[in-house]
Amino acid sequence: MTRRSTLSNGIRVLTHSIPNSPSVTLGIWVRNGSRFEEREQGGISHFLEHLIFKGTERRTARQIAQEIDAVGGILNAFTGKEYTCYYAKVLGEHLPVAQDLLADIFCHSTFPPEEIDRERSVVIQEILQNEDTPDDYVHDLFNLRFWPDHPLGWPICGSVETIRRLGREDFLRFFEARYRPDRVLLVAAGRVEHDRFHDWAERVFGALDGRSQIPPVFPPEPKSGISVVPRSLEQVHICMGLPAVAQAAPDRFAGYVLNTVLGGGMSSRLFQEIRERRGRAYSVYSFLSSYSDCGYLGIYVATSPEWVEEVIAVTRDELLRLATEKVPDDELERAKNQLKGNLFLALETSEHHMHRIARNEIYHGRDIPPSEVAACVEAVSSEDVLDFARSYVVLDRLAVTLLGDLEGRELKPDILTAA
Repeated sequence: MTRRSTLSNGIRVLTHSIPNSPSVTLGIWVRNGSRFEEREQGGISHFLEHLIFKGTERRTARQIAQEIDAVGGILNAFTGKEYTCYYAKVLGEHLPVAQDLLADIFCHSTFPPEEIDRERSVVIQEILQNEDTPDDYVHDLFNLRFWPDHPLGWPICGSVETIRRLGREDFLRFFEARYRPDRVLLVAAGRVEHDRFHDWAERVFGALDGRSQIPPVFPPEPKSGISVVPRSLEQVHICMGLPAVAQAAPDRFAGYVLNTVLGGGMSSRLFQEIRERRGRAYSVYSFLSSYSDCGYLGIYVATSPEWVEEVIAVTRDELLRLATEKVPDDELERAKNQLKGNLFLALETSEHHMHRIARNEIYHGRDIPPSEVAACVEAVSSEDVLDFARSYVVLDRLAVTLLGDLEGRELKPDILTAA
């Protein structure tokens, strides 16, 4: 059962109790991510996430690592476009250890100057590693071109240039401005009792005060067209996208089904046509990337240079088919069952429950039980999918980023519109 309460300073506390679970996962979620950065701050949210583990008033970075390893637990964090999460997963009997460690790094980190300099090198290596991984890097390149001059289009890690400029005072000011009670959620799932967790949170976090300072937020303006980024690679990595739904859009469930039909698994249309029937790719999939006020339907394929035009044409035609023909009943049922199966299988871990209730609170302001999600998926009709496709599959809005060696190969000017 999911329960919700509020500390005296406004911090929200959410728990999902699973009495028979061997584990418990707890997280501190901050509604701050790369979307809320100024251009000259690019990557500061992610860099700060790294630094919080680098020493407190009571512990060195080494002691933090040793204490979580000593109980066989996981202590980690991640930064997204719209939030940052610090979390720990341990056996139920070690919950006090995880609570003490997370509270210490969040409330008492000291940001030692020598650790900042050392971790700066680590973050730069992370950026360079991403740029050396074309199937990841093409997504960053797509975002930069699809949402130009907007924070949602910028890489979460920032750039080598911005990371080199950031100093200790920048992190202290940023932490003070953003990590305030009105942006913080404390979330736990697994073997946890809500009242005891709330009382602990009040003792440890109740003294935090103030309100966060967040810059104005506005949705991006998508840009269509083809962008080619030359690089000497064996394959061309292709990322395509169309503007689509925000996280809480009423028609999002039709979007989930459409995405599953299009490229959400081994039986999907793109996988079957591009990989299984034509043999033009090993990796091909589609996805929905959604935020608080916008989103896009994305497609990724990696193929040989001589097959790029064919792959784009096949993808274009499959998109058009979704916007002109109803999905057959058997294919619709298969997609819905796949979504529901994935939903409930994921619930076997306390970590997933922790993520689920936090994201529901951030984007919907309430808990949405899995049974309600499943019912909404089941209610999607072939007409709903067709209506969704007709609303969002507009080829004039299609954006394509190509990363690879296309020297001497000219794409037809009308490749995105000619059927």
